Amino acid sequence: MTVTFTQKKRLAYYEGYISIFINLVLFLFKFLVGRKVNSVAMVADAWHTLSDCLTSVIVVVGFWMASRPADSRHAFGHGRSESIASIIIGTLLAVVGFSFLYESIVKIIQGQGMGFSQLAVIVFTVSAVMKEGLAQFAFWTARKTGAGSLRADGWHHRSDAVASVLIVAGVLFSQRLWWLDGVLGIGVSLLILHVSYDIVRSSASYLMGEAPSEEKVDQVHSRVRQEFPQLEGIHHVHVHHYGDHHEVTAHLTVPGTMTVDEAHDIASRIEEIVKQEFNGDATVHVEPEKDED
Repeated sequence: MTVTFTQKKRLAYYEGYISIFINLVLFLFKFLVGRKVNSVAMVADAWHTLSDCLTSVIVVVGFWMASRPADSRHAFGHGRSESIASIIIGTLLAVVGFSFLYESIVKIIQGQGMGFSQLAVIVFTVSAVMKEGLAQFAFWTARKTGAGSLRADGWHHRSDAVASVLIVAGVLFSQRLWWLDGVLGIGVSLLILHVSYDIVRSSASYLMGEAPSEEKVDQVHSRVRQEFPQLEGIHHVHVHHYGDHHEVTAHLTVPGTMTVDEAHDIASRIEEIVKQEFNGDATVHVEPEKDED
């Protein structure tokens, strides 16, 4: 069953709003408990949770922007706005990661530890369970919609769940290993930086124009050879992504003796094939086969 863009947007909004609410609540509890027990790792993880909230905001805003129609300045719509916002958030997230990395190193150098807190164990255990639940929900919506932003949001939730588990371990063993809080703070900071790098890298790659997968191009070649065995096939397949809208261009080589009408009919059919494979509007350029003689 094909999911319409309206249905995709509704699922994305649903996932985004639930994630924003839960992450805000978890951030407040984590931040207050972390300050109370003087734990850099806990406070860092709290900000990591808040970054998940911001990521979910991007999901909502991205789908809202993508739903706006094309205009005179944006002929292919506004589907790339989500990636621009993702790069901004990823950069800010990197600043937070470096800040807590510095604080964690200073804490180890100065020999500062943290005390045991039963409340901290409860809060971060509940957080780990809830964040993994959010991750599973985000992955489910990503499978239903095919949206990469929802999949990224799911991994963001999962990384926070892992970080919460590490925090619980730090609290339980803090009495014997005073340096564990600082070490775990470094670990959480590196996790934040890794997520930041992944967000910026994937979004930048998307904006610069990722090439279609070789598997997808091979499928197109196979379909063309199957319907038109007399042709060499197509080449120079380029796919331009604009959110839910794709623009596909390709070159088709035909015999020089073929009439314009014949070449046009074949090109139109191949445009349909390319459109089916890449889910976008296709344009096929026809060129004559070179005579080796």
